Amino acid sequence: MNSNRFYFIGIGGIGMSSIARYLLGQNVKVGGYDKVPSSITEELEKMGAVITYEDALASLPEAFSSSAVVVIYTPAIPKEHPQLTFFQNQPNQVLKRATFLGQLTRETPTLAVAGTHGKTTTTAILAHLFYALNQKFTAFVGGVLKAQNANLISTGKETILVEADEFDRSFLHLNPTLGCITSVDADHLDIYGDTASVNAAYSEFASLVKQKIIVAEDVPIDGIRYSIKNKADYYASSVRAEGFGYRFDLHTPTQNFPSVYFSQLGLHNLQNALAAFALASEYGLSEERLAKALASFEGVERRLQLIYKGDKHILIDDYAHHPTEINAVWETLQDAYPKAEKCAVFQPHLFSRTRDFMNEFALALGRFDRVLLLPIYPARELPIPGISSNVLKEMVASYSKVELCEKDEIAERLRSVPEKIKVVLGAGDIGLEVQPIKEKLESDEAK
Repeated sequence: MNSNRFYFIGIGGIGMSSIARYLLGQNVKVGGYDKVPSSITEELEKMGAVITYEDALASLPEAFSSSAVVVIYTPAIPKEHPQLTFFQNQPNQVLKRATFLGQLTRETPTLAVAGTHGKTTTTAILAHLFYALNQKFTAFVGGVLKAQNANLISTGKETILVEADEFDRSFLHLNPTLGCITSVDADHLDIYGDTASVNAAYSEFASLVKQKIIVAEDVPIDGIRYSIKNKADYYASSVRAEGFGYRFDLHTPTQNFPSVYFSQLGLHNLQNALAAFALASEYGLSEERLAKALASFEGVERRLQLIYKGDKHILIDDYAHHPTEINAVWETLQDAYPKAEKCAVFQPHLFSRTRDFMNEFALALGRFDRVLLLPIYPARELPIPGISSNVLKEMVASYSKVELCEKDEIAERLRSVPEKIKVVLGAGDIGLEVQPIKEKLESDEAK
């Protein structure tokens, strides 16, 4: 792409910021807009990015106002955003994030991980495996890997690893050499309309894969299959919990590896590890070395992340924002702490998702002993009449204790609830509250 200046509208997003990091590493000028400062934008600014937090045209940095600037934007940005409109009315090259990634993947061998659930963790494990085996690669991950404290891992340009996002059909812009589908579930119905359209999009993604597609055993698409429950092309057997992870026997189409250790809790995460292993194996990496490397994966921020463990309080943070994901969190915590009562703090993400899965959210949240329910995080949406956290609260009340709660009340409320296990759930801005909660619980523990 023949430009030395790039401007990001929505630069603080987890997906957008990984591309910004990549370009900063190519010694080009990077600027951008985001609504509020964050740890991500602060890090980008330290790396040299010029960022404004006002959407007015007057706040656009002069160095990035010319028609020679390549503009990259997230589809979560409103179409009437003043800066986006300005660039679209100029002869700038204006690209969605997915289109830019598609261009990057056109001429480089690419491993793309798609799925309604599990794609971030699977991509992160895949990046860890490539890193552990000293491969030359660049990985764009939709979460922050703890070991590198980054969502971009780059040791070279021989291979691209990318999380393939189904929102706005973004993953259909990619050009994967190998692909993986971790799950196909109804979501983003504001985009797709119905489950059949979701399924059709995943089938189209599979058709874009040039060589091999790896799929979970219950994904209704032909491919190389993996499973942690049944025999498949790649499968786990004799799975048993050990420490903060699992010991299991790993079977591939050609070899068996006894007593492999994976270092994260959650059977869904073990399944993600198997997907990443299969993808790396099919790409040609050493299975023996891959099996050993699973033990050293340190995890992803906000994916079953243990934030604090004391005598009175255990605090866990997770990005779960869909009923299937909330169920997976509950089941993992129930396995790990079967006798302890559990309190969930949940911030619903999007009015449309809350509307589409109201019953499923109530059932999933109702498995916890107590629920603190925050207002719906709107993201890109306007309110929908009749859809609110209060409506969800009345439904959860049929199954569990539930209270409405504001963000600035969470820390104090969690300090006083009797449940030992406290888990923070949601994809909005609730993650920003985790550190204040931790400090409050630590203070309470010290008394």
